[in-house]
Order: sequence, then C-alpha cells, then structure tokens
Amino acid sequence: MPTSSSEYAGAGLSDLSKYIYGTTRLGDDKIAFGDRVKMARVAMEAGVWFHTSHQYGDALKVLGAAFDEDRKRVPRMIFKIGWSTIEELRQTIRTNIEPLGIDHMDIGQLCLGGKLAEEFVSGGKCYDDFRKLRDEGLVRRFVCEVFPWTSDVPLKALRGGYPKGVIDGYIFYLNPLQRFASNELWDLLQERDEPIVAMRTVSGGDVHRLRDVPGAAWKDYLRARAVEVAPLYERSGCKSWTEFCVRFAYGFGQVRATVGATSRAENLRAFLDAVKVIKPLPDDIQAEIVKLQRRWSDETDVHAEPWSM
Repeated sequence: MPTSSSEYAGAGLSDLSKYIYGTTRLGDDKIAFGDRVKMARVAMEAGVWFHTSHQYGDALKVLGAAFDEDRKRVPRMIFKIGWSTIEELRQTIRTNIEPLGIDHMDIGQLCLGGKLAEEFVSGGKCYDDFRKLRDEGLVRRFVCEVFPWTSDVPLKALRGGYPKGVIDGYIFYLNPLQRFASNELWDLLQERDEPIVAMRTVSGGDVHRLRDVPGAAWKDYLRARAVEVAPLYERSGCKSWTEFCVRFAYGFGQVRATVGATSRAENLRAFLDAVKVIKPLPDDIQAEIVKLQRRWSDETDVHAEPWSM
C-alpha cells in the first residue's frame, strides 16, 4: 500500500543507487521479447533503481512480465510523467503504473508543458496538486526534467523559490558530450546545490565510434563534439568510455545518480563496475569539458528546436 508522504518529505535523492538502469532498450521490438525480459531480470538482480516510461515502446510490458516472475525484486523506479494539465498528469501516472501491477511511483519525473509549466513558473496551483499526489502516496517524490528548450521554466521557478519543499531535484542529460541545462540554469543549480540525476551516461556510445563510424552519432553535433572530447578521453587514463563518463558526471558534487540504458548484460556490468569506486577525472580534463559545454550551450543547445537534439 502507498506509504505516508511524511516518510519521504525532505529525503532528497540520497537513497538512489549510484547507477540507475535505463529501460529504453527494453522497448526495442527488434530484440526478442524473452531476451528483453531476461535483461530486465538481470538488472533487477543487481538491486539498482530503474528509469522508465510508457513512451519507450513496449518496455512496460517487458517490465511487467519480468516483475511477475519475481515480485520480491521489483525495483524502485523513476517514471516520466506530464504534460500540460493535472488531469493529463494523473492519467500518465496510471498509464505507467497499472501495467506493472504497482500502486505508486517512487519518483515522478515532471515533463511540464502548457498550463502546468505556466503554473510552475509563477508558483501557481500545480504545487498544491503535486503535494496532493504526494500526500495520497501516488507519487512519493518529484524531480523536474530539463532540456535546453525548457530551461527557462525551472530557472524562473527557482528564482521565485517556488519548488522548495516540493521538487527534490533536477534530471537532464549530463555526460561529456551533453549538458542539457542552459548555462544560466546550470549556474543556479550549482549555486543552490540542487540535487541532480545525470541521464544518458555514455551519450549514445563510445566516443571513438561516435567520431569515426559514419551514422553512429544520432546527430552531426554529437560527432563534432566527439572530435573535441576524444583527445581528453585519451589523456585521462580511463580504461573505458563508460568509466570516463561516470567519473565526469560524479565530478559534480550534486549528482546523485547516473542513468544509462542497455540491452546487453556486459554493458550493465560495465556500468555497475564503474560506480563501485568513483574518483574524479583529472582537474584539467574536467575543467576543459566544462568549458566546452558552456560554449556548446551558448552556440547550439539553447537555440535548438524542441527534440532536435
């Protein structure tokens, strides 16, 4: 049964696993359904949090099948929820949890648009609605999703002080090739020491592959960034791109977890190995990537059309 929200009030994100299993690839119907269920079971047995959404193909169906095989190992999870009204928000909550046979969300990732975004910026009714969902035990905590084209929403809300006591952190792509919060928002998050969940750990693949293999990078901007970052990776002394990316993300003290998706058990092991003992990248390399990301944000990210990156 849902637990009283008082157990989670003020808990922040300190209980997240260092690595969170992203379930995007579980929705890929090019992979046999049974193989995807097996992969979900491997991740369940690792004891990590999961990140999922009804938008990821039939990932929820795969997860439901895996959970039915061992209900004692159902992981704690972050779910993407939205969009423009509280009614849509409630519906997406149900759409996500019902196929899994669970009665609540550990964390709801707020993807805000329309009326909800307007209320979020102005300190409006949405905050009471979020508190009500939490008090009902339906969603125990919230994080705010950020993209370059939505950064102004949390930026303005934070400046107004509205998310305090309701939003436990911020979640966005954060890896050596992508930092999907605008420079202004990034600076404010750091100034206020807001907890961060870093998504897309390895940015879609090994940096050399993104740089050198035609078509490996989803967009040209990623290939161009791989060209700039590959020499830093080569200087770092890291044994793998996964290690490099995890160490980069955890070079920021506010990062509580990194979310990486895979359909292969060996890649899952690489993620798990990388978070066993985390040490920062060399200071000069971390600083060079930070400098690159500030330039990329100003030159490209904040000018991008929604979902073009």
